[in-house]
Amino acid sequence: MTDESIRPFRIDVSDEILDDLRRRLHATRWPEAELVDDWTQGTPLSYVQEVCGYWADDYDWRSRESALNRFDQFTTTIDGLDLHFVHQRSPHDDAMPLVLSHGWPGSIVEFHKVVEPLTDPTKFGGDPSDAFHVVAPSLPGYGFSAKPTETGWGVEKIGHAFSTLMARLGYDRYVAQGGDWGSAITNVIGAVDPEHCAAIHLTLAMGARPGDLSNPTPDEVHTLERAAYYRDWDSGYSKQQSTRPQTVGYGLVDSPAAQAAWILEKFWAWTDCDGHPENVLSRDEMLDNVMLYWINGNGASSARLYWESFSTRTKLDVTVPVGFAVFPAEIVPPIRSWVEPSYPGLCHWAEYDKGGHFAAFEVPNVFVDELRGFFRQFR
Repeated sequence: MTDESIRPFRIDVSDEILDDLRRRLHATRWPEAELVDDWTQGTPLSYVQEVCGYWADDYDWRSRESALNRFDQFTTTIDGLDLHFVHQRSPHDDAMPLVLSHGWPGSIVEFHKVVEPLTDPTKFGGDPSDAFHVVAPSLPGYGFSAKPTETGWGVEKIGHAFSTLMARLGYDRYVAQGGDWGSAITNVIGAVDPEHCAAIHLTLAMGARPGDLSNPTPDEVHTLERAAYYRDWDSGYSKQQSTRPQTVGYGLVDSPAAQAAWILEKFWAWTDCDGHPENVLSRDEMLDNVMLYWINGNGASSARLYWESFSTRTKLDVTVPVGFAVFPAEIVPPIRSWVEPSYPGLCHWAEYDKGGHFAAFEVPNVFVDELRGFFRQFR
């Protein structure tokens, strides 16, 4: 008999895990410093040491844990795997169900500033008619979801699982939003569940290809430059995780300093931070996110999503209405003419002058207003 129960969940990390973390941080065997005075050889030694020193001696996980536990959380078993998810219902009964999908190196922590204004707009000066019931799952092998024990858990299977989750929660009509891998997962949801998914919203379209570039627009030039930079200087993590995720996992699971450096580099590279990630995200926020990789040793299991998805993805037809939000510091900012051929239902395109890859994390007010505005027409 398949267990389809919805089980309450509360984050409760043992003292043993926290004590072991501090011990490992204090015993870190450091490499020599980089030979440049910037981030071009990777996360600078002095910054990693500073963050890890703070992590070991000043960071208060218990208060951060309590803050994350203000959200209602659950687990349920889908396709033999236990999925962890936030399910924050709105006080407004006619709220629209919304599933938010994160990516790598993100987690449900990305959404900690948007869940409350999305679910309870009146508390934040908004209109009750814009309320959502928010569902934010942890991807398989990420956060507090279980780690797959067999191959096959790529973005397509995750998209199917998330649509199953929405049905299990009793939502026969819902909308979906995602960034990074979450964009690909949300794309799958829109393709495989059009009977129930009313519309999708995306911030990334890495698979989009340019058309005629004989006279590129300024936006196309910017995106081409970003794509070239990503290919030449910023995609090494992706090649490693898509080809040999097990190999990189040993260091990430054994060394908290390695796991922190691996993720901090992307907060520097992919946020609109003017050269330093703490210009946009607090140190505690970034460490909250790193903790969701460290606690359950997810360095290898999270990386395997690249191995699963890069080699097996198939083109899916998305006919539901689609909206895009474009942020200037996105890895490769989407171009409307490039994505239109893949989305006949494209009906919304918004461009912003601030923000990057982690929109809900970086510019939460903009993110909330964007989702309220786009999804309003589907209520």
